Parts: sequence; C-alpha cells; structure tokens
Amino acid sequence: MGRYFKDIWEGVVTVLIGMRITWRHLFTPAVTIQYPDVKLKLPERARNRLYVNMDDCIGCDQCSMACPVNCITIETLKSTPDVDLGLTSVGTKKRLYVPRFDIDIAKCCYCGLCVYPCPTECIKMTDVYEFSEYERGNLNYNFSVMAHAEIDAAKAKLAAYEKEQAEKKAAAPKPPVAAATTPSAAAPATPGVRKPLPPLSRPAAAPKADPPTKPDSTS
Repeated sequence: MGRYFKDIWEGVVTVLIGMRITWRHLFTPAVTIQYPDVKLKLPERARNRLYVNMDDCIGCDQCSMACPVNCITIETLKSTPDVDLGLTSVGTKKRLYVPRFDIDIAKCCYCGLCVYPCPTECIKMTDVYEFSEYERGNLNYNFSVMAHAEIDAAKAKLAAYEKEQAEKKAAAPKPPVAAATTPSAAAPATPGVRKPLPPLSRPAAAPKADPPTKPDSTS
C-alpha cells in the first residue's frame, strides 16, 4: 500500500516541476522570430555566399588554387602592350583579361580559404544565405563582365600581335657564326681535374759480382 501512494506522490511532484517551467516561460516576452519578415543579425565574419568584384580582379588564380573542392573556374587572356586595363582599388596594375570567372556555389563548402590569398581582396564572403534554387544550374554564378564580342576581339588582337612579333623575329638579321677553330693536338686541360703524374722510374739494378773461388788444396 505504501508503495502505491509513493508512486502517486512522485507522479504529482514530476508534473508540478514540469508545470513550474511552463508557467515561468508563459509570462516571459516571446523570443520567436517571425522569419522571413524578421531576420536575426548575422555575425560580422559569417561565411555565406561568395561575391567577386571584377573591377579588382587581376586573374592571378590564387583563389582557384586554394579552393579544396574546385568550385572556382577562372580563364585569363593576355592583353597587348597598347591596352591599358587600369588599376585596382589597391593600386595593382591589371595585365590580364578575365573572360571567365565562375563559382559553382552548389559545391562550395564555405571554408573561406579562397578569400585570404587574394592580393587585391576582390573575393569575399557575404551575409547572404537565402539563395536556394529549383534548378542546380542556377547555382553556377558567372562574375565575368566581358561580353562575347569583347572576348573575341581581345583574342583576335592578341593573335595578330603574336603573329607580328613572330614575323619580326624571323626577319631580324641573325648574328654571324664564328669560324670553327682547328682543335690542337693536345687536349685542353679540364678545370678542376688534376693531370695524372708520370710513373716513377726504378733505378737499374747493379750487376752481381762473381763469388770468390776456393784455392785448390792439392797443389
């Protein structure tokens, strides 16, 4: 009988403890965020969708080499000497066209390793985290600002410049070839190699003397 009433008492105490927590939160201000109308402020260093400022990109490919999942694809094109591509915001001279700068954000692991090696700080992670799509291909972001006509014109100009330089190099007078000299009989001494010493001559052996003859005892 005692065990029966003990179980009832423990059940009532357990319910009261749970209801105490419930009543405590019943009169506290609500903490529910009405998303998406209300959004929490993200930390300053939050790592979300990548952004590239192409005005500062010099096509160094450092971010692509640092990416552990190969989600960044960069293609560059040389500019001719008569073209001035301008300077970046940090004063670095731009020497390459960047006709392609793609980031497959579906493969991105948000590690941030592509941000730190950039010498011009043109790539960074933003606080944008709402970019879901129905088609996976829409997650491949193209940041290049060059049109197809501009890319074709730059390629044609570079090809003409390289052809002109090759023709100039072929038409340049070649330096005269020096006459071949007759090699001397003695081979030139190789620097750093010691000549072998001549073999030592042994002195001639002295003639052996005849042994003395014994006197004849019969005479």
